[in-house]
Amino acid sequence: MATKTELRRQELRETLIMIAERTIATQGLGALRARDLAKEAGCAVGAIYNVFGDLTDLALAVNARTFHRLGADVAAALADAPEDPVEQLVIMAQAYHHFAAQNHLSWRALFDVERAEGETAPDWYLAEMGQLFAYISDPLAVIFPAYDSAERALLTRALFSSVHGIVLLGLDEASAGVPSDDIDRMIALVLRHMTMSS
Repeated sequence: MATKTELRRQELRETLIMIAERTIATQGLGALRARDLAKEAGCAVGAIYNVFGDLTDLALAVNARTFHRLGADVAAALADAPEDPVEQLVIMAQAYHHFAAQNHLSWRALFDVERAEGETAPDWYLAEMGQLFAYISDPLAVIFPAYDSAERALLTRALFSSVHGIVLLGLDEASAGVPSDDIDRMIALVLRHMTMSS
């Protein structure tokens, strides 16, 4: 059974994640500051570091929730997708775009958290990315049955990188390379063209 101290610590952890999640969603990752967090949570600045090693750990905890929501949106889109594997790829990629557009600052934070050189991504991050890659890899196994697992893994990452790049540039107001209104159409064109050799 948890002690009162452990319960208070868990309560503070959830409060800080909730505040940080709202801050990132409305102002971006760069707005995350210990003093502001402590003031809103009604705790001392030092209390934050008793719960999280640093603000990066807190941002990663928020990102875990964001990744989970992203995965749920992609899964929901796939549930209504046709059986055609190419169209499944298009639909899930467009779901990725829509999530990014609707949760832009939270989505950017997934990729903007800085880690020390040589530091690997947390296990939860690798697990969530692995699930996203599995969604992509399954239709590719149908489209390219002759590909071995290594080739399919490489193509999976290539397709994700292509879609991510289109979405990133399209949602970046400073970039004129990808008109935002054409993102879904561009995604469909690229994916259908890349898989037409099947």
